[in-house]
Amino acid sequence: MLTSLSIQNYALIDNLQVNFNTGLSIITGETGAGKSILLGGLSLILGKRADLSSLKDTSQKCVIEAVFNVSNYHLKKLFDSEGFDYESQTIIRREILPSGKSRAFVNDSPVNLNSLQLLGERLIDIHSQHETLQLISNDFQFQVIDALAKNEEHLQHFKLELKQFKKLEKELKDLLDFQAEAIKEHDYNSFLLNELVEANLIDGELELLEEEHETLSNVEAIKEKLSESYQLLNDEQIGILTSLNGLKNNFNKLKGYSSKYEDLFLRVQSSFIEMDDVFKEINDLHDNLEADPNRLVEVNAKLLRINNLMQKHASINISELLQVKNELDEKVAITENLDATIQKKRNEIETKTAQLNIISKTIHENREQAIPNLISQLENILSSLGMPNAQFQIQTSYANNFYFNGKDELTFLFSANKGGQFNELKKAASGGELSRIMLAIKSILSTYIQLPTIIFDEIDSGVSGEISNKMGDIMVLMSQTMQVISITHIPQIAAKGHTHFKVFKEDVNEVTRTNLVRLNHDERIVEIAQMLGGFEISSSAMAHAKELLN
Repeated sequence: MLTSLSIQNYALIDNLQVNFNTGLSIITGETGAGKSILLGGLSLILGKRADLSSLKDTSQKCVIEAVFNVSNYHLKKLFDSEGFDYESQTIIRREILPSGKSRAFVNDSPVNLNSLQLLGERLIDIHSQHETLQLISNDFQFQVIDALAKNEEHLQHFKLELKQFKKLEKELKDLLDFQAEAIKEHDYNSFLLNELVEANLIDGELELLEEEHETLSNVEAIKEKLSESYQLLNDEQIGILTSLNGLKNNFNKLKGYSSKYEDLFLRVQSSFIEMDDVFKEINDLHDNLEADPNRLVEVNAKLLRINNLMQKHASINISELLQVKNELDEKVAITENLDATIQKKRNEIETKTAQLNIISKTIHENREQAIPNLISQLENILSSLGMPNAQFQIQTSYANNFYFNGKDELTFLFSANKGGQFNELKKAASGGELSRIMLAIKSILSTYIQLPTIIFDEIDSGVSGEISNKMGDIMVLMSQTMQVISITHIPQIAAKGHTHFKVFKEDVNEVTRTNLVRLNHDERIVEIAQMLGGFEISSSAMAHAKELLN
């Protein structure tokens, strides 16, 4: 509920501060006194766009601040989703700077207008005779029926399942699109994959093959050098092993004389052992090295195949070729298994469809049961509001398609006169009738769900005293479960308020400004008497005003 409103430097308002209570609050004042200015300021709090013309003094900024008690509105999820700091006493502030720029804050955190509008819709509902578009909206009509049908949990469940259903449908469409393209590419991908499979690639193989190719291509030259090395090591006269063996024997005889010789002996012996091992390895390499033309042809062919594959797939080594092979393997496998995957997805959609049908059927049946009750309440209320022949024809038909709120298609028809034809509300009801229908609907809704603060902006315009009296009774009844604010020119309604404010203009230093004051009991009597008989208050008007208030 709205607990306080502060307006500074807006239109004809210098500085206004007002506190609101629960129940029914009344705002009265002469035509042109500034009631629309109040609503304009409040609409900025709800996210309406602002401009520089709103400023009273264009050299100063305009600040509008409202405090709401949101503890009963279940808004924690909305606050979290929009990134607001949740406080049970929430403060919304709008600032319009002299530059024309506008800023908005929720609990001192800056917010954008879209987020503010989302929050504002949950806090205040401003309703006038000329703003009945909501009433002819199919979505709103469903909301009314669902409130009476107690469908909230079923609708939440349905929307959750519907979201998953649409996700599955998109996944199926993507699979079918992929299949259409994959079929075109399948044969080519299979050919590329077979090439790589037949190449029997092994990571690191390229380097080994290149080394083997070098060896096989130079067998004679290698053998020649190995033979020379063999001679250098093993010649009986001047071979390295013969010399090292003589050197080793010399130091073996000297090692008994000094540790220095022993160290040299060990080093020479180590060199001899190492060179002897090198000799044996050279001998083995020489003996095992044979020209093999067939193997050379085989290695050449394998290298050529690998290089061709690397060029084709823009790879620099076998590791990258193996990665390409794995990717092609996946594509081919997916294509070959796609029918099974698609069928599995269709089965999931079929299961989800069955679940949605069960929930939507429950929603439909609840609506069917609630509609007669809604029609009865509407017609009874409208009868008391001067529409005794008002009749509604409300029907839901169970369709084949899933909508955001079930599978129902709604027909919401109205007839204002006996024997008249039923037609859509926008065609069958006048502005005044739509206004009274909306009042009746809001009254009914207030007993089923927690509604935001509602502001009735002269919806009683043009109605008789007795009907306006009934309107006031309905507002009082609504105010037992929600905050109701009524801007009115009708004294019968004004007298029913728990709190009464008056909007007025005054000239201060030859400057006109708008103000709002809360009236005490005696001031209310005078205000209502003036509403009854004009500024020249008669004793009968005073007596009538007191009677209305009592």
